[in-house]
Amino acid sequence: MNIKKLREAEALFLQRYPGGFNSEEMQKIAKKHNVDKLAEFASTALAKKNFANQASILNDIIKIVSRSSMISMFEKPKFRDYVNGLRRDDRACLRDGFQRLLHGNQERGFQEVVDVLSEGKLAKWSLMTICLLYYRPQEEVFVKPTTTKNVIRQFELEGLVYSPRPTWAFYAAYRDAIDAMKAKVDPSLSPNNAAFTGFLMMTTSVNQ
Repeated sequence: MNIKKLREAEALFLQRYPGGFNSEEMQKIAKKHNVDKLAEFASTALAKKNFANQASILNDIIKIVSRSSMISMFEKPKFRDYVNGLRRDDRACLRDGFQRLLHGNQERGFQEVVDVLSEGKLAKWSLMTICLLYYRPQEEVFVKPTTTKNVIRQFELEGLVYSPRPTWAFYAAYRDAIDAMKAKVDPSLSPNNAAFTGFLMMTTSVNQ
């Protein structure tokens, strides 16, 4: 990690937005993305006990994807239609995968979700990580391909090689890197991980 570049990005951001994400301008931007409201919904909808009702939990996962401003408008209906059209055993596998991803063996769950979504060519980073982010917004991260590649390049994150196909190994390493970066900057830049990666996105786009 290039700490000097990170500190420079922090200084520029705080100069433009005094108070970080507490500033009035950033509060307006954050409100458009509605992370807190969706995180509140996810914390209830994706609770472990709710996975007993397969139809309901998959429907709520579809709702989260559909309501998220961070998911492409093209991916939302494709995801909805694909999940709704799955055979009974594949729906069970998807439910089980998400349950493990959120409440159990994350690595196994991640791969199970990838396997099911791959059949519909929907094993994309955005769809793989959006529920993780909303369920644990302080711990998990949303992997947006362009932003992620720029962050790795700009801040010289060693050992991280981005691939379009989601893997648990990359996700876990990237999540650790984000945690390490958060620890080096002012807390006002990371009210949640969506905000922090938003800060990184804004600062890397400036340096294109």
